[in-house]
Amino acid sequence: MKPSLVRISLIMGAMLTVIVAAGCAGKGETHVLSFEAKPPAAQPSGVEPVKIVIKPFEDRRTDKVHIGVRTHLWGGVTHFDVTGGQPTDVVTQALVTRLKSRGWGERPWNVRLDRDGSETDADIVISGQIQDFSANARSRVFSTVVETTNRMTIQAKNLGDKSTTTRSIEEAQTRTVFWFNEVDVQELLAATMMDGIDRLIADTKIAGKALRPVR
Repeated sequence: MKPSLVRISLIMGAMLTVIVAAGCAGKGETHVLSFEAKPPAAQPSGVEPVKIVIKPFEDRRTDKVHIGVRTHLWGGVTHFDVTGGQPTDVVTQALVTRLKSRGWGERPWNVRLDRDGSETDADIVISGQIQDFSANARSRVFSTVVETTNRMTIQAKNLGDKSTTTRSIEEAQTRTVFWFNEVDVQELLAATMMDGIDRLIADTKIAGKALRPVR
């Protein structure tokens, strides 16, 4: 290799090292991730007559300060949080939006979010506890590993026959990226959350105005 090419290669290598290093030192900042649930473009027709009330989920996480952290290659961390600071609100609203547009049997259902504790005129009341809703990232040389987890317990109270159905759901995903962006964390955690909701729908059914496990 010619001396000029060697010098160019060394300069480019040095520049790349500086760029990578600049992105791998944390300053203790907090990045807020947005999980705003988008309603369907058109109001679905043929909504099922069963009336479902979803109560805000409880936060049973061990660490309630942040949802996760990015550990930087050259030291320091960046914290992750959600808009409003309440992961339980994110999961609850995602479930409401999903069932309203495409719930059991791929059909829309009559669902409302109840924040006042009223169960009037409901057939099914769904509540839940969030044990884990987290996203963590570990920076390495030329890559970052993103890991997300969503663990929750869902309970449906069937008011007609006073029975209950309980499901425990845990989902985890991992993604390795070359150029890290907070959007990677947001997208992966959203996918993990939706996979958990999809599993709830797949593992249960509506029968006789009650939520039952699929056997």
